[in-house]
Amino acid sequence: MLEHDYALLGGLNRAKVGRYLSLVAASVSAGIVFVLLAAVNLVQRLGLPANLTPSVLSLVGAGAVFGALYWIFNRYAWRWPVLNSAVKVPNLSGEWKCIGKTFQPDGRVQYEWKASVTVFQSWDKIRVRLKTEKSGSDSIAAALICDDSDGYRLLYNYRNHPRIGEVELKGHLGFCDLSFSKDLKSAEGEYFNGHGRNTFGVMHLTRR
Repeated sequence: MLEHDYALLGGLNRAKVGRYLSLVAASVSAGIVFVLLAAVNLVQRLGLPANLTPSVLSLVGAGAVFGALYWIFNRYAWRWPVLNSAVKVPNLSGEWKCIGKTFQPDGRVQYEWKASVTVFQSWDKIRVRLKTEKSGSDSIAAALICDDSDGYRLLYNYRNHPRIGEVELKGHLGFCDLSFSKDLKSAEGEYFNGHGRNTFGVMHLTRR
């Protein structure tokens, strides 16, 4: 499954980020065009042939510059400490060790399980992949919440697929709510399954 969009609550509005990038792109584009025209003018004064075609100018137009800036911001720049503190989007990318407990309806522990969790994240997309010995699940929708007092929360829906041969397991849909520590090195949360496996429990994640 591919990465998907996620909602951002409590962070910097994405529309504002787009407007800021547009302003920067327009300024950068104007500066590059000015330098290019000045260089061409200088070369022509020296009696050398020089010309700027529309195709060359289009490469440094505001639209092209915006596209390049957005790609850099989406993949890398949002993680830089100064920008990250401004946009308030936690960087959850990487590998996490997961220990879970599944409960019976009366609250007793039914069984414990272990898993590895991999988070793929950019500025506007995310994917949460959880793998156990018997099955794997992928997020299909998610939201990130920034709370200055409680830290960060990740809420996501997922689809689970048992491994081939695990006939006692059924594919199902579920929901998970994780609260991350402020240093983003651990998380605690709860999960609920349905549409094929009616179970629930808790999860503890530790960044590898």
